[in-house]
Order: sequence, then structure tokens, then C-alpha cells
Amino acid sequence: MTTTLIRNANLATMTNDSISHLPNHALIIQNQRIAWIGPDSEIPAETNPTEEINAQGAWLLPGFIDCHTHLVYAGCRAHEYEARLEGKSYQTICAEGGGILSTVHATRAASENALTEGASKRAQDFIAQGVTTLDIKSGYGLTLESELKILRVAKKLGETLPLRVIKGLLAAHTLPPEFTSKDDYIDHIIAVTLPQINKENLADYIDCFTETVGFTPDQTRRLFRAAKALNIAIRLHADQLSNLEGAGLAAEFGALSADHVEYTSEASVKHMAESGTVAVLLPTAFYYLRETQLPPIQSFRDHGVPMAISTDCNPGTSPSTNLLLALNMASTLFGLTPTESLLGATINAARALGLQNEIGTLEVGKSADLALWAIDHPIQLVAQLQSPPLIKSWFSGKHQE
Repeated sequence: MTTTLIRNANLATMTNDSISHLPNHALIIQNQRIAWIGPDSEIPAETNPTEEINAQGAWLLPGFIDCHTHLVYAGCRAHEYEARLEGKSYQTICAEGGGILSTVHATRAASENALTEGASKRAQDFIAQGVTTLDIKSGYGLTLESELKILRVAKKLGETLPLRVIKGLLAAHTLPPEFTSKDDYIDHIIAVTLPQINKENLADYIDCFTETVGFTPDQTRRLFRAAKALNIAIRLHADQLSNLEGAGLAAEFGALSADHVEYTSEASVKHMAESGTVAVLLPTAFYYLRETQLPPIQSFRDHGVPMAISTDCNPGTSPSTNLLLALNMASTLFGLTPTESLLGATINAARALGLQNEIGTLEVGKSADLALWAIDHPIQLVAQLQSPPLIKSWFSGKHQE
């Protein structure tokens, strides 16, 4: 049995909704899990490590979790950025043939190998920032075959890279060109796509874009009822561009998370608090789209709704693989404290994926997903705009290369 001892470290356990600093502490990894945490002076005499690392006062944190990405795609949408600078809205760009559908056409045309190569490069960016768990949604295929292709690429990344990959079915991303009715397309997802994806065990949850340019609350409910019947977990793109009470709808179905939530009402926030639904904030998309409607941060605080942070990595509205920048933006643009931002990429991101008992904190029994940082304090990871000072990281107890 391999035993790794990390000693002489500052631990930020991220427990009790705080950084929870443990100075001059040690941590033991056995069987891919955290086996012991304690003061450096109390390391068990019988430890006999096969590997010993002197952290020399560096900070050890849980591996970061990016809980909302669209990592697998093809094509480029930089011209849309220019169009927005010229005054065009997201809705107008979609109506003119841009937006999600332009990525759909490129992704459908790309081979599985090409998609894997592109997504793998982006995933490496996350690994270099201490990310050990990555959410990947489909939604750029919109046919059964293309959605399967995207999710198989996501699965392959989780099998070949030192990352835990969580896969989401977002077939209800927009109306594909083969359909003229959103109701008919939702029926197709329910009758064809969802059962096949479930049969092949390719998705950990189902998602939907509930928005004026997406799907209505009633269409979303029909889809979620079908997912519930198959015992599939639920998440939702909610209240990004308008208030359709999407976050409240997510809570109605006990969703793991409601994501974006800029226009979420206090009534919906209360429902989220009752259902345990996490608010996933996506500040890089907010910035990139030059939005002005801030999420109801104080309402989330007042009602005890956990807030997670993610990059929303995608080719059109948040072309970023920089999770640390997202943490900075969450504090700079949304007003989160640096500690809240760090919790948003650790324990609260784990909650958004339903994995809070497995990852997100440094606790005995949890997966040994760790990152060792050359910093003076964890707040530095939020405050600084520079290359991440990562020394090394571990996924399930193994070094990430």
C-alpha cells in the first residue's frame, strides 16, 4: 500500500464555511483517500511513508472544482465578441444565426478525435490551476448521435486525464434546425435522447436552458418530470437574461443547482434555500456579455443558499479556462468576500455536483484531491492576476502531471 506524507504545511481545510487554517500540519494519503490530518509534531510513528513531501510552509487546499463548463466544442465565435462591442445583443446575434447554433454546426462536423484533442488542451489549462474535478455539459450536438459523441469525449477525458469528470446532458440548449417547434423537440429529447443517454450511463444529470431564447418553464417541467422518472439528477441554466422564476423551478424539482441566476427573485431564493439548491455564479460570462444585472448575492447570504463559482467555459459567451480569474471576478464584480469565492470553487462547487461527501474539503475519509500552493495566504489566489503559483496537485492521491 502506497502511503504519502505531506508535512510542514499550512492547511486550508475549507470546512465550517471558512478557510479553517491549520498551521504547521501534516496530511497522510492512503488508498487514494485522506487517512490522517494532524499537527506536524504528532505524525503517527508507524506511518512509514513510501513518499514524504516537506511542504516548507506552503498552503495545502482541496483540489479546485469547476462545476459548470461546456468544454467539448468546435469552431470559433470571436466575431460575436466584435458584434457585441458594436452594440448587438446576445438575443440579436442568436436571431441572425450566431450563438449556440453556430457552435452546433461546427461541433457536428468535427470528428470525435478532433473534439477530444481540443477539449484535452483546455482541460490541461484547468489542471495547471489545481482543478481536480471538472463538469462538462453536452448541448452542442442537439441530435442523439452528436450528443452521444460529446458525452463520449467527456467520458474519455475522465478516463485518460488526472481529473474527475462529471457529465451533464444539455440537449435542451436551443432549438436545433431540424425542428420548428420547441414542444416537439422536448418530446424528442424525452422519447429518444434521454432514454439512450441513460441506458449508456453517459450523463450524471440533466440540464436545460430556461430562458426567453431557450425553453419555457412549462417545457422545462416536462423534461424534468421525465428525468425524475428515470432517477436522474437535475441542474438548470436559470434567470440569466430575464426572470422566468427558473431558480424557483429548479428548486421545485430538488435540483442540485441553479446556474447564472442574475435575475433570480427573492421568492425563488427562498425556494432554493428550502430545497438545498446551490446558486452557481458565472462572473466571466457576466463580464464577457457586459451584463449589468447583478445576482442577488445578499439575498443568497440572508437565506443561506450556498454560492459556487465557475468559468462557464464555452466558445461564445465565456471563452475562458481561467478559474482563478472567475474567483477574482466573483469578488470584484459580484462583491463576494475572497473566502466566499474560495468556498465557491471547493465545498460549494462540490455541493452543486452532489459530491460534498466525497470532495471539496480536507477531511479524513474524503478523496485525496489536493493542491499545494506557493502563497502567503489563500486569499492571494483570489486577489492576484497572474500565473497560478501551483507547486503540485493530486487527484485521488496521485500526482497530476
